Amino acid sequence: MKKITFILLLISGLYFTSCDLNIQEDNALIGTVFEIEGDFRASNDYTLFYEFPQSYKVLSSDIVLVYILWKTTDGLDVWRLLPQTVAYPEGVIQYNFDFTVKDVEIFMEGTIPAKDWLPGETDNQVFRIVVMPAGFFASKSLDISDMNKLMNVPGMGFKLNEKVFLPD
Repeated sequence: MKKITFILLLISGLYFTSCDLNIQEDNALIGTVFEIEGDFRASNDYTLFYEFPQSYKVLSSDIVLVYILWKTTDGLDVWRLLPQTVAYPEGVIQYNFDFTVKDVEIFMEGTIPAKDWLPGETDNQVFRIVVMPAGFFASKSLDISDMNKLMNVPGMGFKLNEKVFLPD
């Protein structure tokens, strides 16, 4: 009886240690990127709301990061991790976000009245929402401030899930 119990414990131990709650493809952990574009307006309370597709499951342990397309230099996109603060002599404007396992809200706020924000600050803003397994994040020393470096970390694969334009 002790041998049977031992064998069952050994098999169940092997089974549970081989299970991984994170998506894997070719033995690489998969992170997912959602790209959204939208305009910050008074009508949307200067907030872009993105609901994850029902076919995609964000775990409460996952890491969610949001990057803004800051500029393009020599044909290369320059992404910055949120929050990002822009300082002017009149005050500051900040791009920030919050999230749940179901959605992400990206919003603008600041000490400058919203009516004075320029179209370059509010119109056609592009963001990438990066979702990755916390287990991978915890096991590495990652520079999350540089999205391009993050996307090329060995052992971590990222896929662009969808690009969405959010209406006003």
